[in-house]
Amino acid sequence: MKSFERIFILVILFIAAVILGVNLYLLRILGSASGRPYRVEINRIALQIEDSGLEQLDLTGCEYVTNIEKYSGDKEFYQSPSDYSIREINGELYRFDYTAVSKADNGCIAAVNIGLGSLAFLTMAVLLFCRRKILLPFARLTEIPYELSKGNLVVPLKESKSRFFGRFVWGVNLLRENLEQQKQREMDLQRDKKTLLLSLTHDIKTPLSAIKLYAKALSKRLYSDEEKLVEIAESINAKADEIGDFISQIVRASKEEFIRLDVDMDEFYLSELMNAISDYYREKLQLIGTDFSIGAYLDCLLKGDKDRSIETLQNIMENAVKYGDGRRIAIGVSEEDGCILISIYNSGCTLPEEELPHIFESFWRGSNSEKQQGSGLGLYISRQLMCRMGGEIFAQIKAGEMIVTAVFGKV
Repeated sequence: MKSFERIFILVILFIAAVILGVNLYLLRILGSASGRPYRVEINRIALQIEDSGLEQLDLTGCEYVTNIEKYSGDKEFYQSPSDYSIREINGELYRFDYTAVSKADNGCIAAVNIGLGSLAFLTMAVLLFCRRKILLPFARLTEIPYELSKGNLVVPLKESKSRFFGRFVWGVNLLRENLEQQKQREMDLQRDKKTLLLSLTHDIKTPLSAIKLYAKALSKRLYSDEEKLVEIAESINAKADEIGDFISQIVRASKEEFIRLDVDMDEFYLSELMNAISDYYREKLQLIGTDFSIGAYLDCLLKGDKDRSIETLQNIMENAVKYGDGRRIAIGVSEEDGCILISIYNSGCTLPEEELPHIFESFWRGSNSEKQQGSGLGLYISRQLMCRMGGEIFAQIKAGEMIVTAVFGKV
């Protein structure tokens, strides 16, 4: 803001200097035009006075001379608020008060000043508007990303109706709320994880202690009866099965949903979905030299969450960019059994056929991903989203191309 205030002061000083300079220039130009025309008018009036006297003189048509005084012995004769010239006419002294600029010139200067003044007022109004509507709200927002990065998610932003930052403030508030919810879910997850681990640890101790006890008894040969030995072996096996059950619970818990994927079911047009993907990827793929095309389709209403649907197709597109050969990516749209199938093709598929059933599993990465960074969650998230929207997703490999198809319900 201090920089803006300095700029504002400099602009005001510059405008004032321009107005002053233009006025001085006009006065100098107009005053020197035609060899000082007020002298010509004074000479003309002096001749009229010499011929007919001062009483018959009319100054209404004069452009430069504003007043004429005859000397009567008063010292004030030589004092005038304006420029003057003294002439001797018929043995008498006359004082001619004049202005170097005519009435027409005064009007021209006034018009120029009004124009410059209006421009100066408009410039200052625009600067003040920018300060009030853009700079001040933006200054209040500059600390928000830093506060969010520190985890300060408590204080909401004051929403504004400004068309410049209203939607931005709303979006930051939404981001803050989502981060706060994620933080709360993470804390709940950590608490549940600790509770589960403590519970399973306690439960495992019991069969483990029994196994250790049986093992100690066997090592000391406390039992010689064959039937008793068989009974102990069966007990050890049963306790091992209990431990195996607990391990299965841990594995099952680790495979349960760890990402909260909420969807807002609504209706949206197929063209909105396709335009969003086209706008994002057409230029990007053109820059890397990949041929990108979208097949013809008839617009219709789809069921689902538009934002989540865009996210799903983006995940598929990112995989196509990563694992294709970079020559061709295409999107095809078809209709089958009241559903819209959106298929994304990428040339140069290097995924083995036997690995295809696993691509939608969480954290799974194929053998063709050694040189590519990733978490193995993109297609897993896409499948979860499609299931929550009542759709489906599947993949095929045909003629060296990977084809991933998302199935959307049609309204």
